[in-house]
Amino acid sequence: MSELTTPRLTLRRFTEDDAPFILELINDPDWIRFIGDKEVRTLEDARRYLRDGPIAMYARFGLGLLCVELKAGAPVGMCGLIRREGVTDVDLGFAFLPAFRSQGLAREAASATLAQGHGQLGLQRIVAFTAADNAPSAHLLRNIGMRLERTTTLPDSAEELLLFASSC
Repeated sequence: MSELTTPRLTLRRFTEDDAPFILELINDPDWIRFIGDKEVRTLEDARRYLRDGPIAMYARFGLGLLCVELKAGAPVGMCGLIRREGVTDVDLGFAFLPAFRSQGLAREAASATLAQGHGQLGLQRIVAFTAADNAPSAHLLRNIGMRLERTTTLPDSAEELLLFASSC
């Protein structure tokens, strides 16, 4: 997965230098509520999260969550395609800092990521999961053309999630 640009954003691979941003994003109350507590409390925890998560996924699969930055350079969120253990399809994921929500930035990033996945990467099917009570994320997924298929659970979790899909 290569760098992406949109009219307002640049999506690039994370590096360990992004640890301060990750520490802030992962400890946002909405992240903890809808995605889960990753127990990232220090900069070293954030560097480890980056090494073991996105950076390892780039090396293993050539894709992963990307750092979303305003063209001016400030990081505002993450968006990308991931491979989850026990899930057949590639999964679209995203999260943004509260100050940058409701501005169309997540939709812009997710739409570009979905297009790259289908076009450049040749993925026939891409899925996305969201908590049943996360109406903003469900709205965004519908807005970029994904359709709700069913409720499901992820491996090692009992939480019911909405499964959205996009096929080309």
